[in-house]
Amino acid sequence: MRAADSESSRRSRRLFVALGGAVLAGSVAGCAGTKAREYVDDSAITSKIKAEFATDKTVSALDIHVTTTMGHVRLSGVAKSGAEKLRAGHIARSVSGVASVANDIKVKGD
Repeated sequence: MRAADSESSRRSRRLFVALGGAVLAGSVAGCAGTKAREYVDDSAITSKIKAEFATDKTVSALDIHVTTTMGHVRLSGVAKSGAEKLRAGHIARSVSGVASVANDIKVKGD
């Protein structure tokens, strides 16, 4: 009888380990997919903002830099005026998918 109990116990442990491994593997794969999706979304947000800068006559797409991490946008670089800095922030906030904007643009001469 003890041998049967021992075999049953081993099977239970193997099943437990196999299920645990499957759950862990699924979790890791899910995280990798999320990170890849966030990276693509962040790249798309950055591209949309830069495209808007390029079509706007008051904002320099070359002097203002955009970085996006998990939907949070950071603007940096140098603006010719306070109005250009404000306009860049407004444009960034208007893009779909933007969670927040940190407007760290410096104004030339300040």
